[in-house]
Amino acid sequence: MQKTSSRLLSLLSLLQARRDWPGALLAERLGISPRTVRRDVDRLRELGYPIVATKGPDGGYRLDAGTRLPPLLFDDEQAVALAIALQAAPTGAGIEEAAARALTTVRQVMPARLRHRIDALQITAVERYAPDPQVDSAVLVSVGAAVRAREVLRFDYASPGDGGAPGPPRRVEPHHLVTWGGRWYLVAWDLDREDWRTFRADRIAPRAPTGPRFTPRELPGGGVAAFVADRFRGSGGSGDWPCRGEVILGVPAAAVSPYVHDGVVEELGPDRCRLILGSWSWVGLAASVGRFDADIEVVGPAALKDAFAHLARRYADASSSHDTIRHPDA
Repeated sequence: MQKTSSRLLSLLSLLQARRDWPGALLAERLGISPRTVRRDVDRLRELGYPIVATKGPDGGYRLDAGTRLPPLLFDDEQAVALAIALQAAPTGAGIEEAAARALTTVRQVMPARLRHRIDALQITAVERYAPDPQVDSAVLVSVGAAVRAREVLRFDYASPGDGGAPGPPRRVEPHHLVTWGGRWYLVAWDLDREDWRTFRADRIAPRAPTGPRFTPRELPGGGVAAFVADRFRGSGGSGDWPCRGEVILGVPAAAVSPYVHDGVVEELGPDRCRLILGSWSWVGLAASVGRFDADIEVVGPAALKDAFAHLARRYADASSSHDTIRHPDA
């Protein structure tokens, strides 16, 4: 028979593996009597594990939520997944230091075989842009709680148009916390403006208490991902970019397709393809098409042709202007 300490760990592992365990099945899996199962459950409770007894013909046990976090057991795959997730913890949420400490804790108790696997996988997160303002994790927890409880949230919001000073308190029905481009946003229905809004979480200062519960509204766009993408495109609910044009490029379709995310590329021949692409503005669209080293024929609309003419004049001026700044190596 297993030693008591080893048996307790086996029992805890089983309780974590599924929600409900009939007592007889636990006794069978552990090779012990139902009475010993009851004693072992009592020992785990003394160690802080909230185990609830379920009644009925197949009465058994369930590992429930408690008031504090007791020691946890992970299988090999869970431990590796947790270590990788902690290394790749998203920035901007103010949890980087806590994630590093949690990774150290997890690594210390890992078996050698798993520790070697984790040590061989060192992840370095390289930010594409300048670091964004940090969001207080307490703000994320507070906003997330209001989202989950479906309670009206009141908060001060530092709008960039006000020089960072908060305006009048906002009242919203919070629906989703999302990340976009390395920043955290709240998607909510603004009760005063009667419209959907996205708020940067680093500018939110929640006010207590929260308001009454609300019935969730249907988010336009078919889902939170589509809604957020639509808002950041500036398409005003149409689901498309505000500017979309069509050109023919003098390069194979295979040379264009890997660099076009939501555009359409059609092969017209071995050295020609049709590209339909969208952008924030016509000048931005023309500049995006111009990154391909190819001859360009504009199919339409006329606004895109005008944008190319505008860029042509700008680039011509840039090429003919005199250098006023000497290169440091000259």
